[in-house]
Amino acid sequence: MPEMNTARRRDLLREEIRSLGVEAALITNLVNVRYLTGFTGSNAALVIGAEPANDLFSTDGRYVEQSKTQVPDLPHLIGRASAQAVMAELHPKVGSVAYETHVVTVDEAQALADAADGVQLSSIAGAVERLRAIKDDAEIELLRQASAIADQALADLIAAGGIAAGRTEREIAIDLDFRMLRLGAEEVSFETIVASGPNSAIPHHSPSERVLQRGDLVKFDFGATYRGYHSDMTRTFGLGALADWQREIYEVVAQSQRAGAQALRVGRTGKEVDTVSRDIIVAAGYGDTFAHSLGHGVGLEVHEAPNLSQLAETKLEDRVCVTVEPGVYLSERGGVRIEDTLVLHEDASAEGGTRTDLLTMTSKELVIL
Repeated sequence: MPEMNTARRRDLLREEIRSLGVEAALITNLVNVRYLTGFTGSNAALVIGAEPANDLFSTDGRYVEQSKTQVPDLPHLIGRASAQAVMAELHPKVGSVAYETHVVTVDEAQALADAADGVQLSSIAGAVERLRAIKDDAEIELLRQASAIADQALADLIAAGGIAAGRTEREIAIDLDFRMLRLGAEEVSFETIVASGPNSAIPHHSPSERVLQRGDLVKFDFGATYRGYHSDMTRTFGLGALADWQREIYEVVAQSQRAGAQALRVGRTGKEVDTVSRDIIVAAGYGDTFAHSLGHGVGLEVHEAPNLSQLAETKLEDRVCVTVEPGVYLSERGGVRIEDTLVLHEDASAEGGTRTDLLTMTSKELVIL
């Protein structure tokens, strides 16, 4: 397993801090704190200075021993209100601090201003998230392992006959969740979706007490979390013989998903990739049923930058990890979604200058159970 180089990540953020002309950044989003330090507790704040001498990590008394192990390379400040504690500690060492305005409430911002005692405050919103979008070797390996857990859990569920008429959606979801946990997942990435029959037309259906029936389309959207990193995959199965309309929408979605995955290129915008995939569904006459975006980034959060959507004008970069997940949903009848997670690599020897590594390996052929 490649090592997590959190010091390098902090240095990359330091470059952004310097470009903003401020003396330090205050990081309070716990996911971002974890990315920059490795700390996994529930209360922390982090200061990254334009100069490393001003770096400071803060947490409360519950995490003294944990933080010694997880954050051995930064000075520590122990205080219950971590963000306010570090702001008070910074004055008068620094005169300007940028903070994560996209995650701080109005009340929290006022508390920071009160604690800052004259320090000039500005925004560094989204800076760490932009760094997180580019995955290093260790992150890619953890994403691969999370995906492998989910793949194996689904394979084991199928082999055990767990997707069967007479079982409820909720029973099957619990079964799949347990298998992921038993295979080493820390937790599931999000509420597992098992949607059968007409429920498969609901993009984010919560598993219910509906009993699976022969002739159903059964949609699974699920993932495992491994050492903080998420997987995300959707597969749709047929339970017994399917009608022509069910096979038709499956093939349309499969074509769209293949096209979207093949369209992934470093330098293309998320909108351009979304359009390639979406146009196939539109041409088949189902455009108005595909109401969500094509995909999203995956990492320490299951939904993070970058996005693949009609609003995504940002260009894809080397080593981003994204999903490609088109769908067709026919209200009160049934629906299909197929989703993979892939990592882009800039590669001059590959077609279009980009190699894509597929992380979710379960077959996308129409499987009848």
